[in-house]
Amino acid sequence: MTLRLSEEDDRLLTERAAKERRSKHDLATEAIHVFLTEREAAFNQALDRGMEKHRELLDRLAK
Repeated sequence: MTLRLSEEDDRLLTERAAKERRSKHDLATEAIHVFLTEREAAFNQALDRGMEKHRELLDRLAK
């Protein structure tokens, strides 16, 4: 897989990697994983809140 970053994002990633003494690859992999897992968790939480808030309406619609 090839990841193409803007010059600015590459500069920021390079700086962060140097500060943390980690590879750019390691940081990018971690960031992608966090983005994917946290986004799904946030969506599921919002869905649960919406379903709870509108449970009575959803029950009536299901009948």
